[in-house]
Amino acid sequence: MDQSTRYHQHTAPTHSREIKKIVLAGNPNVGKSVFFGFLTGLYVEVSNYPGTTIEVAIGEWQGHQILDTPGIYGVSSFNDEEKAARDIILEADIIVNIIDATHLERDLFLTQQIIDMGKPVVVALNFYDEIERAGLKIDIDLLHDLLGIDVLPTSAVNNHGLKQVADTILSAHPGHQQTDLKNQLHDMLNKVGSQAEALMILEGDTVIAERHGVVPGQNRDTLYLERRKRVNDMINHVLQATEDNFRFRDMLGRAAVNPLSGIPILCLILYAMYTVIGVWVAGDIVGITEEMIMQGHYEPWVRSLVSQYANQESIMGQILIGEFGLLTMTVTYLLGLLLPLVLGFYTVLSIMEDSGYLPRLATLVDRLMTSIGLNGRAVIPIILGFGCVQLGTITTRLLTTNREKSIATVILNFAIPCSAQIGVIAGMLAAVGSQMAILYAVVIFTVLTMLGSLLNHLLPGKSSALLIDLPPMRLPRAENIFRKTATRSFFFMQEAWPWFFLGSFLVTILQVSGGLDLWQKLLIPITEGWLQIPKEAATAFVMGLVRRDFGAAGLTGLAMNPIQTVTSLIVITLFVPCIASLMILFKERGTREALLVWGGSWCTAFLVGGIFSQILI
Repeated sequence: MDQSTRYHQHTAPTHSREIKKIVLAGNPNVGKSVFFGFLTGLYVEVSNYPGTTIEVAIGEWQGHQILDTPGIYGVSSFNDEEKAARDIILEADIIVNIIDATHLERDLFLTQQIIDMGKPVVVALNFYDEIERAGLKIDIDLLHDLLGIDVLPTSAVNNHGLKQVADTILSAHPGHQQTDLKNQLHDMLNKVGSQAEALMILEGDTVIAERHGVVPGQNRDTLYLERRKRVNDMINHVLQATEDNFRFRDMLGRAAVNPLSGIPILCLILYAMYTVIGVWVAGDIVGITEEMIMQGHYEPWVRSLVSQYANQESIMGQILIGEFGLLTMTVTYLLGLLLPLVLGFYTVLSIMEDSGYLPRLATLVDRLMTSIGLNGRAVIPIILGFGCVQLGTITTRLLTTNREKSIATVILNFAIPCSAQIGVIAGMLAAVGSQMAILYAVVIFTVLTMLGSLLNHLLPGKSSALLIDLPPMRLPRAENIFRKTATRSFFFMQEAWPWFFLGSFLVTILQVSGGLDLWQKLLIPITEGWLQIPKEAATAFVMGLVRRDFGAAGLTGLAMNPIQTVTSLIVITLFVPCIASLMILFKERGTREALLVWGGSWCTAFLVGGIFSQILI
């Protein structure tokens, strides 16, 4: 097994001879995660865009082991996801092959390849409700006869057909192999003892061939072509158009990728996001949760309670209920300020995912991303980075080359604010007017573009071509939106709260020891001199070392004019990655790249903020 494969094991069934290894396999974005959740009762991420399942989830069903693999188009070794899926499929006892009924021609290639491996298979024909609405018809009985395995129509998001698939798993059996392939497989099978591995060797897999000490085959193209012909012949027999299948959502999907209509659609979506998160949530909702509830009722109550046991002016009092108190400011920031913002951002993001818009956005911006050394697929980790930079950094694994991973990681950690930080920034920009908001956006976008262009010029190589599926546009399901938003927000807050408490504690210690005044005085040449903002902003920078959203929240109480506000927001946006992001950065990109990003962000944040301030103030 490839040592780089990551496993997300939810349960660990006891090994015994009777336990079968059941593997969920399919193309990206066909709903494998829903099947995994149905069989195991465990939740994993479900999204309407490719690349969600990066790690291999493991669970238990009726005493058997269930593995959810990364989405693949074929069993091969062209990238990390395929290598991981290949190794798991080779060891599988039974394959549950989930295929997208609306992309039958594409998905049946993998189905036929798994059948050629000699594995027992059952096919779940997912999104069957979509094909009925599209005015198409699949002859399932004929497809069953041609493949030689059970084929069951399902609609995973509606929970239709899942039980029938579960009832069929243990009776799965091998299907009909390609006739011409049998003789070739027979010869190789005598050498390696495994039909699945024999097929991989015939298709030129060097890793499997080396494992058995044989020469890999040279006829991959011929074998693939013959398989494609067989699939095309099946499609001609089993798929029929029954009526005019024009649909508004198809027209909308095409409009979203056309630059003439796609850019206005993108502008409308961005404006809607700004209105919802920046104006409604950051303004109205946070006004109620932070000011009315937390500062109006909670903080007076907790101060009154703690004052009975500790003087507020004492060190313990300052730590608990002082200006940066653990029970006052920290709790208010977490629950009154950040939680509504995080909920708002993840709700909007989940709607974009489930509607099928994100892969179309990747297609739309592909040319723009190419100019900074990436392709449109990189928009997915960057969008996820707006939710949490750590998640975005981890998701760069889905990019094809190490060069693209480096560029995307640098952009994420330099210029992409997380959801909570966006909320604070949007709220502060809403208070200083739309012109200041546009100015801020132009500066950050310019830095992002210059950074990407510089890396594109310096790093050897070039961006790879975009290969991405466009799933059907769908009306997002409220249940799915709620579940995603709740899960992501929970994990975000779970990760964030210890760092907030640690940051508050350190700032309070600096305050009571006089270190905060010293830090502010040391930074006066930068804050009051170069940036021309109040010296107290230095305290927010200390908080930003722990978490950037924490630092952004620390700017909200400062008295600043509009230009000073934008200056401080530019600095805190380009500021060093938070501690948790830095740890992920070390883990994903190594010590050298992580230190370069950390040191470079210090310089870039103060340099860009200072230039902006010196020009406009």
